[in-house]
Amino acid sequence: MTLKSIIITSLVSLGFGRVVQAQTSVPTDSSNVYKKRVLESTEVDILSSYYSQDGDNAAVTGGIGTEALTDITSTIVIAIPLNDDDVLTIDAGISAYTSASSSNVNPFDDGYASPYVASSGASASDVWSSGVISYSHSSNDRNSLWSAKLSVAAEYDYFSIGFGGSYTKLFNEKNTELGIHGSVYLDTWKIIYPFELRPFAQGGAGLSDGLFQANTITGHANYQPMLNEINSKGRNSYALGSTFSQILNKNLQGTLAIDVIKQDGQLATPFQRVYFSDVANSYIDDFHLADAVEQLPNSRFKVALGGRLHYFINEFLTVRTYYRYYFDDWGINSHTANIELPVKISDKFTLYPSYRFYTQTAAHYFKPYDTHLSTAEFYTSDYDLSNYSSNQFGFGASYTDIFTKMHLWKFGLKSIDLKYYHYKRNNTLSAHMITGGFKFIMD
Repeated sequence: MTLKSIIITSLVSLGFGRVVQAQTSVPTDSSNVYKKRVLESTEVDILSSYYSQDGDNAAVTGGIGTEALTDITSTIVIAIPLNDDDVLTIDAGISAYTSASSSNVNPFDDGYASPYVASSGASASDVWSSGVISYSHSSNDRNSLWSAKLSVAAEYDYFSIGFGGSYTKLFNEKNTELGIHGSVYLDTWKIIYPFELRPFAQGGAGLSDGLFQANTITGHANYQPMLNEINSKGRNSYALGSTFSQILNKNLQGTLAIDVIKQDGQLATPFQRVYFSDVANSYIDDFHLADAVEQLPNSRFKVALGGRLHYFINEFLTVRTYYRYYFDDWGINSHTANIELPVKISDKFTLYPSYRFYTQTAAHYFKPYDTHLSTAEFYTSDYDLSNYSSNQFGFGASYTDIFTKMHLWKFGLKSIDLKYYHYKRNNTLSAHMITGGFKFIMD
């Protein structure tokens, strides 16, 4: 699980920014039609998170070295009712991070070079920003809903534009729901190589470069890396999914989902180093000079099958369970199981203890530090593609005021949500995250 996926998953779990369809009947007499608005008034969700991690298997330094990273993310979601049936939603976010791992794209710019010590270079921090505009329309009888969205995201070495849509149909007096959704993302990378490999790119100075003239190479002094320069800077992702939900009885609801994703283009990260066991090692200070950069196939096909069961025990306790099976053509198979137990302790306060277990097999192309062979076609030492399992414990609290007594200008405070998560893998990576959210409704 990557950093962004952890943050996005946790913010989504707060349950903000969703438009709830009103289940009201509509008279057949069109001259006297009354229907409840899909969204009564403008809603504003303000979300934020703080994430911190550490570990010893950084992909930037070939599977060893510090993975220390901190990230602060802020997001605002504004849902605006355009009329009885249509809602416009604007979602804008910014994420600022500092990373000891990515700082070692160039570990030679400040003092003694080591994979376990952060560098002070430009790659030590970055800002990621995103924006999404979506539009949704509900039918008069509220039995169908379609939506469309456009998204943009950018950071220093990455730009993405995406678009997608969905259609949902309700049957059986709204006890059955069937939905389909799809999206396309067109991404562009700025190709950045590890610093010591750049002199070996076409037209470079090789060992005559200033880096090697100013530093002594130990180990194998005649350093000759294998740099296969990358021509493609694009990556396209195509996703299609479907969901089926059924209210089984007054206490139990179930959902089944399938998602299929196809990716093409530059899927390897060009600043992630790889080391070969059949190539002599070269060092500057304590830093192992890269033998090559990560090489991965230019296509990937992913499938995820999942299901949810929500059981309402009584007015104080609900059980929410989730399971997902995932596989792809890179050899990864994974299982995810999650349980959350919302406990309502009063009319306004609810507690949310949760637990998540995850396990996966390794990709065909993964090997640990300094164990790949130079004769291989594809290779990576990114532990996100390794064989591992993880546990995540969470606890949250929610405050809800249906009367929105507390006000900020023209907006009443509807709810406050706070959650804490502790995440730990069995390969040294551990993380902590705090998320918070405030929902306001315009009077």
